[in-house]
Amino acid sequence: MKRLPPLNAVRTFEVAARLSSFAGAGAELGVSAAAVSQQVRHLEAYFGKKLFVRNGNRLSLTDAGLAIYPQTSRALDDIAAMTVRLLEGEMRTRLIVSVPFSLAEVWLAPKLATLLESYPQLSVDVRVEDDPVDLARQDVDIRVSYGDYHYPGMEVIALMHDQVVPLCAPELWYRHGNSDFDLGRIHESLFIHTEWGANYASHPTWSDWYAAEPGQVPPDPALGRRSGLSSLSITLARLGCGIALGQKLIAQPDLASGRLIALSSRSLSLGHPYCAFVPTEKRQRANVQSLIEILGAP
Repeated sequence: MKRLPPLNAVRTFEVAARLSSFAGAGAELGVSAAAVSQQVRHLEAYFGKKLFVRNGNRLSLTDAGLAIYPQTSRALDDIAAMTVRLLEGEMRTRLIVSVPFSLAEVWLAPKLATLLESYPQLSVDVRVEDDPVDLARQDVDIRVSYGDYHYPGMEVIALMHDQVVPLCAPELWYRHGNSDFDLGRIHESLFIHTEWGANYASHPTWSDWYAAEPGQVPPDPALGRRSGLSSLSITLARLGCGIALGQKLIAQPDLASGRLIALSSRSLSLGHPYCAFVPTEKRQRANVQSLIEILGAP
């Protein structure tokens, strides 16, 4: 018979080690910090080892704690993933895809429609969320993300390197534009500024665009329209609310239909490519391989 430590204490230890906090672990587990401390002491008594040490207000793992934490975390991740699959009864037929908000509707949805032509019975779960995502704990099959650095240890496949270009609705340009397509003659209030958020600094801005235009001053964001999502910036541009420095990947359907027009043949590349992250054990699944090929197609 296999000898196992007290599993509730193991689970409590994993959360406390991951968060470096008994109070944080208690909040996640729905118990008090004292209850967490008691479970940790129980596990320490079982192993005969001290697992945590306090340095002032800081909680750190001891050498013994560091020795058991990685295997403990992996084991609980495996159990959680197995539980999700079994309870939902879809161990082989369910595909879980995680994407950022901006890519979900315009870019990913048509790709999934293509996939379902080959797998009409496939159950697909699309999760729209920001990085970072706990891929193992949420049993994600494919995560699409901006940049190739978010998920070390996962297999990474570069999909595409997007670009941005000034664009707007044709009607707006007819009213406020000029025959030379000179953005320097457009009032600052008509520019849409995309605010990518505190985690990103590599996306091109209007300041980057104007850096290549000698003698021209970039529009002041305080005087224009601001958006916290790249796809929203393109929607605002399509509705005639202003001129966006929009991603070609997201704007392509509107550009192809004429709902948007590009105001320059020049474009700027994003700082990083979009990539797919796949757990190694899932890479050989036929539906995963097919979706990766579809995602990477123009």
